[in-house]
Amino acid sequence: MLTEARNHTEQWGNIDRMISRWLKERQELIVLYCKVDGLKQFSSKDTPISIRVQALCDVLIDYVSAGHFEIYQMLMKEAEQFKDDYQNTIDRILPLIQHSTELALDFNDQYSSAELCDSNMDKLARDLNQLGEKMVERFDLEDKLINSLHTCHRDMVA
Repeated sequence: MLTEARNHTEQWGNIDRMISRWLKERQELIVLYCKVDGLKQFSSKDTPISIRVQALCDVLIDYVSAGHFEIYQMLMKEAEQFKDDYQNTIDRILPLIQHSTELALDFNDQYSSAELCDSNMDKLARDLNQLGEKMVERFDLEDKLINSLHTCHRDMVA
């Protein structure tokens, strides 16, 4: 029993560190988004904007992928280990997150290279606005997942 408790504590700590790194990546994504969105004049001749948009795309895809292929899976595994009834939470939240994933992938498809940025520059302000709105919703949903499936165990492993 003591070994099991240590395993739960160790596992929780590992997951907590991974979530912290992922949330730092979220901060980087927000900073990059603000830098791009803060440029009021979008011009296809403005090299820095295409470089910044490409950097935004890179971090956006890394962040979204880590959520789907690492973080959410770890959260579900943790909930199973703590014998939580988590399926309703997952069934309610993940489909809503998927909407922002699709928008993020579409944004990346349109702006991931200098050529694509140049050809889509006239739509960038609108697309950034849509992306920003969906990502705010996503961050809120992800925070709910983290609180429901991870943070709630903090006192149990302390």
